[in-house]
Amino acid sequence: MGVTCGIVGLPNVGKSTLFNALTAAGALAANYPFATVEPNVGVAVVPDPRLDRIAEIVNPKTVVPTTMEFTDIAGLVAGASAGEGLGNQFLGHIREVDAVAHVVRVFEDSNVAHVGGAIDPISDIETTHTELALADLGTVERARDRQERKARSGDAEAAAAAAVAKKLEVALGAGEPARAVKLTETERPYARDLHLLTAKPLLYVANTDETTNPELLESVRQKAAVENAEVIVIDGKTEAEIAELPIEDRADFLHDLGLAEPGLNKVIRAAYSVLGLNTFFTASEKEARAWTFKGGATAPQAAGQIHTDFEKGFIRAEVVGYDDFVTLGGEAAAKQSGKWRLEGKDYIVQEGDVIHFRFNV
Repeated sequence: MGVTCGIVGLPNVGKSTLFNALTAAGALAANYPFATVEPNVGVAVVPDPRLDRIAEIVNPKTVVPTTMEFTDIAGLVAGASAGEGLGNQFLGHIREVDAVAHVVRVFEDSNVAHVGGAIDPISDIETTHTELALADLGTVERARDRQERKARSGDAEAAAAAAVAKKLEVALGAGEPARAVKLTETERPYARDLHLLTAKPLLYVANTDETTNPELLESVRQKAAVENAEVIVIDGKTEAEIAELPIEDRADFLHDLGLAEPGLNKVIRAAYSVLGLNTFFTASEKEARAWTFKGGATAPQAAGQIHTDFEKGFIRAEVVGYDDFVTLGGEAAAKQSGKWRLEGKDYIVQEGDVIHFRFNV
């Protein structure tokens, strides 16, 4: 399944540097606002050592990891919701992504200008939140007005949509993001139809270096905790250096830095997680592959990630958990031990399942 995480924040906080490191796409990273006008789009591999372990057992001809798309969106400035800077163009690009990685600058560098004139990550966060909320407020106000007019003729569906828009309008007016509003199962479809910016899953990426003030970093963590959001701390410049190294040299460089893995891996996994995504595997002598699916998916729905024919003609799924597959050394031993099982259409696929689908079309 194709999912996109938008990288947002004020100008000169390190968005393009992070994007380049994540995707090795070579997007322009420049020391002036709006260096990124059209959004850069690149694909990052979702790191998963489980796939490597499965490949060691199966010895396939090819190994295919799952991926996530990242979009580097132009820097937002105060007044964007009213058309300042790139205004509606910026906000429109955010509407197209599934999740938001909000890059916050927590480093000093006299050579890299800060659009606000001083390093103040909480102020930066509030600026971005305010602009997104103002844009959403305009959206829900227009929607409520439109639906209320239709409801006057006795349209019950419009009345329900207007009530949800009003509920969101009150929350946004009080400074709450749409994602924090508690909605019933009946109300959620009406909210989804509004495509609100502040409804998107959010994570913070704190861009730091050796100049970082620990108190400022802690303020970001506290802000995120209040919002029940995750914070990933990275050194953007160092991550960019790691990404530029040949793969065979990265382990030694990380070891010298005292790191077990690049911080980028944490960013990718966090983006994957906030979207409620999971991974299942297929494994054969031809190919070992990781597949993305939405948590709670049934076996036919997961099969549909491989091909729509797999979902339409689903017969059954042959399933073994990752731990059993690895511990027992593969499919044959899993079958002999009774860990390889048959599941039907109602089976809810679990994180890490190794699956072989049977289908007929």
